[in-house]
Amino acid sequence: MKVKSAVLRESGVKAPYAESLPIKIETIELDSPERGEVLIQIKAASLCHSDLSVINGSRPRPLPMALGHEASGVVVEVGEGVMDLEPGDHVVCVFVPSCGHCLPCKEGRPALCEPAAVSNTAGTLFNGGIRLHNDNEKVYHHVGVSAFSEYAVVSRNSLIKVKKGIPFEKLALFGCAVITGVGAVSNTANIKLGNTVAIVGLGGIGLSALLGAVTAGASRIVAVDINEAKLTQAKELGATDVYNSTDPDVVESIREATGGGLDFAFETAGVVPAMEVAYGITKRGGTTVTTGLPHPEHHFSFPYVSLTAEEKSLKGSYIGSCVPERDIPHFINLFEQERLPVDKLMTNFISLEEINEGFDTLAKGEASRVVIKF
Repeated sequence: MKVKSAVLRESGVKAPYAESLPIKIETIELDSPERGEVLIQIKAASLCHSDLSVINGSRPRPLPMALGHEASGVVVEVGEGVMDLEPGDHVVCVFVPSCGHCLPCKEGRPALCEPAAVSNTAGTLFNGGIRLHNDNEKVYHHVGVSAFSEYAVVSRNSLIKVKKGIPFEKLALFGCAVITGVGAVSNTANIKLGNTVAIVGLGGIGLSALLGAVTAGASRIVAVDINEAKLTQAKELGATDVYNSTDPDVVESIREATGGGLDFAFETAGVVPAMEVAYGITKRGGTTVTTGLPHPEHHFSFPYVSLTAEEKSLKGSYIGSCVPERDIPHFINLFEQERLPVDKLMTNFISLEEINEGFDTLAKGEASRVVIKF
């Protein structure tokens, strides 16, 4: 079938993207689902910094590539062997399919699924196949999803069936921002009632982490960003203190105000200065958690002695250390109970044709989540 899709043909093109137009809206060929695959109609897809990192060249991927990974949709057709989904089911896409058999999956860490890491890097579906073409040219899949399209063929392993009745634009957020941010708080850090928390970087993932900290009962939540509008939004979502990180004394100010730092500091911006702030405001015996995906050549340094003398910990968190089949339905339940108001993260709605302008908005830090409604 022919589908309209957002295709990236060259990475590293300079912004503003509204002028350089790195993403082209093309009509390409989408093959039917094969064994273990599902054809879905995309209903909503959000723009994420993981997409932006492919556009700006921070995370090289094979090109041309149909972008997009944070999405929701409706099942249209199932391939051979798919027995637990049927046409009309509502689904959320996850960008790391889990095989269930490799060592990380057996250990309950599907975010580290080894076959998924191989297929995602190669730009294929989970089984190694490619279902997108432009005449005889292959068009690669972005982390097995390619959601900035009218329709997508994905592995069954990349889908979570969810209850009907929730608007698709809200469901889309659970595929990345929510599981990454809330998961970092609830799974990676496992914060407890009364813990103190800092969030450094207030994009969609950072604000999701903030909401997760509120839900978990953190006694103090310090929000840090360079954008005053984001700090105002953080206060509205439950932050007890806000700090602008352009202040050269921000680390000292936070440490003084909190009596030496916070129990947990979450770095969600994916840039070295944010990581330096997060580690600096982590208290003695505390833990710094990063969800950021910086350029592979960027390095973070810290006083080596602090790990021992202050018993600090550094932890990485990929997809919030989530088990998507368990956590996405749980987080949706919290949303329905009005305990996790993730819909407040949506700040901009655009059409597929406005996608370059949307990424300009995201890159400038002017939006939490930009959502395409199909």
